Amino acid sequence: MANVSTDVNVSENCVNTTQHNVAAGNPPEDGGCCGPSLLEPLSRAASVDLATAFAALGDPIRLRLYSLVASADEICSCELMPLLERSQPTVSHHTKALADAGLITGEKRGRWVYWRAEPAARQALRHALAD
Repeated sequence: MANVSTDVNVSENCVNTTQHNVAAGNPPEDGGCCGPSLLEPLSRAASVDLATAFAALGDPIRLRLYSLVASADEICSCELMPLLERSQPTVSHHTKALADAGLITGEKRGRWVYWRAEPAARQALRHALAD
């Protein structure tokens, strides 16, 4: 995986982000304002979706839970309980909050639910944090 860094410069209503490959020795470029991905502000719908996702991730247990789900292809609620050191009702409460925010999806198999990170939401979070 390439070693990439992002520089963020904020000045008078303008945010300029540039990514460069540090390993290749490409330094950040000076000048120019507002890279291509920031030419337009977020739509209302995108703002609501991101705010909902970030609100759901604002709880430390849910943030850790999301990181566990996102780092696995899929994970059972039964595996989350010992990892989070929380009871089944507590894990269920937090997975529901993440699912309601559109961050994870679950599939019930017998007694347990198996969770996966929602790819579109994951990409939206990456994009919002990278830019």
